[in-house]
Amino acid sequence: MKITDLLSKKAIKLGASPKDKNEAIDILVSLHEAAENISDKETYKKGILAREASGSTAVGEGIAIPHAKNAAVVKASLSAMTVPDGVDYEALDGKPSNLFFMIAAPEKGGDVHLEMLSRLTVMLMDAEFRNKLLSASDADEFLKIIDEKEIEKYGKEEESVEAKGEKFIVAVTACPTGIAHTFMAAEALEQAGEKLGIKVKVETNGSGGAKNVITAAEIAEADGVIIAADKNVDMPRFSGKKVLITKVSDGIHKPEELINTVLTGDVPVYKADEAAVKAASSSGEKEGIGRQIYKHLMNGVSNMLPFVVGGGILIALAFLIDTIAGNAEAGDSFGTVNGVAAWFKGIGNYAFNFMLPVLAGFIAKSIADRPGMMIGFAGGYIASVGATFNFHDTDSWVSAGFLGALLAGFIGGYLTLGLEKLADKVLPKSLDGIKPVLVYPLIGLLLVAIVMCAIDPVVGIINSGLNTFLDSIGTGSKIFLGCVLGGMMSIDMGGPFNKAAYTFATVGLAAQTDASFEIMAAVMVGGMVPPIACAIGTTFFKSKYTEGERKSTVVNYILGLCFISEGAIPFAAADPLRVIPSCIVGSAIAGGMSMGFGCMLRAPHGGLFVLPVIDNALGYLAALIVGSVVAGVMMSLLKRKKTA
Repeated sequence: MKITDLLSKKAIKLGASPKDKNEAIDILVSLHEAAENISDKETYKKGILAREASGSTAVGEGIAIPHAKNAAVVKASLSAMTVPDGVDYEALDGKPSNLFFMIAAPEKGGDVHLEMLSRLTVMLMDAEFRNKLLSASDADEFLKIIDEKEIEKYGKEEESVEAKGEKFIVAVTACPTGIAHTFMAAEALEQAGEKLGIKVKVETNGSGGAKNVITAAEIAEADGVIIAADKNVDMPRFSGKKVLITKVSDGIHKPEELINTVLTGDVPVYKADEAAVKAASSSGEKEGIGRQIYKHLMNGVSNMLPFVVGGGILIALAFLIDTIAGNAEAGDSFGTVNGVAAWFKGIGNYAFNFMLPVLAGFIAKSIADRPGMMIGFAGGYIASVGATFNFHDTDSWVSAGFLGALLAGFIGGYLTLGLEKLADKVLPKSLDGIKPVLVYPLIGLLLVAIVMCAIDPVVGIINSGLNTFLDSIGTGSKIFLGCVLGGMMSIDMGGPFNKAAYTFATVGLAAQTDASFEIMAAVMVGGMVPPIACAIGTTFFKSKYTEGERKSTVVNYILGLCFISEGAIPFAAADPLRVIPSCIVGSAIAGGMSMGFGCMLRAPHGGLFVLPVIDNALGYLAALIVGSVVAGVMMSLLKRKKTA
């Protein structure tokens, strides 16, 4: 971040003569407006005045740095003004202020205003530097003096792409689990940019949080933005930029097309105050309702998974410890007989208790941003306990389970949006500050509670019926179900079908029944098959694969054993008609065999590393080997020999 990247000539006024503090603020705000840094002059000015009300931003020595983090700010920026005669800005040292920098920071732009404030304060402590700025004859000289001081103080930074005249694109990639698709799309976009001679910086929103985060200065100089994501990402910071929103798979499969579309195509300009209205997708059309619902759901699932994985593995360890201790026949108390096992199971259950509220809370947050989260979270908990209007007989409550939490998330989110619109119409603007801390939480909680208490009994019956059905189906039906779920894991390897099967299995773990454990085992073994199948093909049928594919052999064995299906995506993308059907067949066989052998898995992730906690581990290994070999041999026999 360089000061000169955030300060344009249009936002500089030298030799001003405001008569008082208010007029000084008006001039600086008008400079921001002239430079198109803000969308609403009055809203931004209110933010500045609110900050000044808590204490003057005049720091003494003639320096004043008013600042505001505000919804009206389009991009992180500065305005500057010199006042030769000085003006009373209520400085602590009682002296007039003659050198002003006003910071404008986006409401959701992180702490960029603090970074700017820190750098400016340090530089302005140099009296010689201040005198040079006050003596500058024009805006160009003013900027040159700042640039020279920054280089002296912080070292020479790489020249911005805007200054070089190069094309520059920023992008964000995100998939629901944040494990593979996120990083594959990032790499594809960066490589495509290198090939096209265009600088591309990609922020990855993976399972470990946002990495390679795009700065406010980079957004300001970018020629466009690509959002390749299957879950919602932080969008308001891109207000005022051309933004292309598309699927994460498009980032993997057609990165060059996305880059060219952003640079030359008809891409809409994103406006933060229209965040609820999604921008055009890569086809140039607005997102459909189905696509929006999928993204909201995946946002909830991606935030729920850590609770499922962590809690599930601890519960699985509890069963393993009790098995080793000789308590496998303990009946309903299995997993809690041994003291250590009971501790693991208790902690795992605590994590599981958060699973449904977190799912609902983050679905609602995806729909209505922060105000929706509390309402969705509360609705999800109401669904998880199966609350009704009868609080005198809680023993009669039946959990609404995953379906109830799902409904709570969407109901909570859209209730919040409705509340916001209604509040904007009936409440005065003077109450804007209390809406998110009082109006939305209070009324939203009451409304979601009324709705959920009304529908919980119905959804609870459906949920109980589904669990009873799964527990009662015969061996033949279980094998068929295992084939279907296992095959779904290979249809799109991390896409909607894959996620649907995986979500069905993981949320079922909350029931902690034999049927739910069998389903989890079938789903995971089905997801392990595709990369292992590709590795088998490149190992034993080398002539059917390219040199690049053969180099990924070891990696795909590892990815498969770790339950990361996405390792097979490059093979599927290169030859979908042979690879995808082969993987579906192999995964279906593996899932069906796992069900047939009665394999049970209490952990929702981990691949081969959780083999010790799988019931009938040998049968599970057999299912994995047979399914992988069938898929690997099938796709290899269908392929033609490669000539290069």
